[in-house]
Amino acid sequence: MKNNYFLIFVTAFISLQSCMAGCSGKASTANRFVNDTIPPTSVQIGNPPNISQNIMGDFVTASKAVTPSVVHIKTIYTASGNSGNTAGQLYGSPGKSSVAMGSGSGIIIEADGYIATNNHVVENATEIEVILPDKRIFTATLVGRDPNTDLALLKINATGLPIVKFGNSDIVQVGEWVLAVGYPFSLNTTVTAGIVSAKARSIGIINRQGSRSAEGNSQNINTAVESFIQTDAAINPGNSGGALVNTNGELIGINSAIASQTGSYAGYAFAIPVNLAKKILDDLKRYGSVKRGVLGVSFPAPSAEDQFFKQQRLNPATVKGVYITGVLSQSAAAAAGLKEGDIIQSIDGVQMTSSAEFSERIARQKPGDIIKLIYLRKGVAVTTSATLKEDESAKITANLKESLQNIYTKLGAGFASLTREQKQQLNLNSGVVVTDVTSGGFFDQIGIPRYTIIVYVNGKPVDTPKDIDLALLSAQNGIIQMLAIAPDGSKVVFNFSLGT
Repeated sequence: MKNNYFLIFVTAFISLQSCMAGCSGKASTANRFVNDTIPPTSVQIGNPPNISQNIMGDFVTASKAVTPSVVHIKTIYTASGNSGNTAGQLYGSPGKSSVAMGSGSGIIIEADGYIATNNHVVENATEIEVILPDKRIFTATLVGRDPNTDLALLKINATGLPIVKFGNSDIVQVGEWVLAVGYPFSLNTTVTAGIVSAKARSIGIINRQGSRSAEGNSQNINTAVESFIQTDAAINPGNSGGALVNTNGELIGINSAIASQTGSYAGYAFAIPVNLAKKILDDLKRYGSVKRGVLGVSFPAPSAEDQFFKQQRLNPATVKGVYITGVLSQSAAAAAGLKEGDIIQSIDGVQMTSSAEFSERIARQKPGDIIKLIYLRKGVAVTTSATLKEDESAKITANLKESLQNIYTKLGAGFASLTREQKQQLNLNSGVVVTDVTSGGFFDQIGIPRYTIIVYVNGKPVDTPKDIDLALLSAQNGIIQMLAIAPDGSKVVFNFSLGT
């Protein structure tokens, strides 16, 4: 199995290389794909000569239907800075902070204030503001986000809001007219028109490394689920999270990225299909996270597919479906009888023409769902059913988060990293400062105050809150020893047990 050329399909994949459309001023040329775009260089006055008046009427009708449901999202990002008085910062004196701002779009999907947008529009934001087309302003709460699909769900305290009408992205056709609606460059509601130029497009912008297989082994694999609707409607910085609709005003996609070597609009934009988005957003509302059904097969990544076939001396024209390069043991695929070399041709009667489409179809499913597969083995068509399993990596992550939450409840403390300047002033190579002490917690009981610096945990240096997390998790059933520097400069060693 050649891990460099295929991805393991644990059913939900994706973490995004930032530089997607939502945050203004953050365009990047990495991978030649960015999230927004600069507007076209020419403007045509009047109706384009080849567009009938009926189509123009549809544009007007669709625009009126969708624009009340598309909102402007503004984000604030706050980072602590160094004021030059390190001791003052550590021991309570006010320091300086830097503030950055971003801008994107969102779509009202429920009348009581639920709003869909891109994950990259709100990721790491300390404050999220939603401005409605009628100029009302709300502070939004982040309900949940999914880096694997670049989707996020927000909630504002409002009722009776105009909602977008959902369409069906499965029946969208190449050549079909579409409109993109959003807030490019923080302008008021803007509508652009184009056609669907491709479907099931994978561009490699959502790319998470270091995912874990079902066996728990860390692997450098791309677990992205990318099956974008490609369009030539103009999309610019700030359009991320906005609506892609058909001429009936129905939502068929959520705008997410553009293809560009310069960061400027180059004629190609990409939207997350609404049929995938509906499943993800519903999970975020119900559970706060995404429940993913896992098939447990690997297949060539779209960007490396031709190279893989050449290495295997396969004629790509003969592979009518998705070529399976591996099957995880004890997976749903293994239980269904799938083997390496099989070619999956259809899922639930829908013909599979690409691995991108295959990824999206599986990503719509949840644990326990039964899917019907038709695959080729040595030229013979075989029909089977597979009961998708739960994403074990998600379960492990949830368990770890719960364990950490319980530990920190007992500990009653919060931590932050020291800056390089702070370490230099204090002559430390590492260290984590105590930022919060909760009344009744262990730190409070033994008199460890705020601004104490933790240098070692169980003999190992700690430099970030993540180091503290790992140390606490690895020793949660034993004794923990911390070496610290108190605010008065004295060194302190204390031991404690979190219990079993």
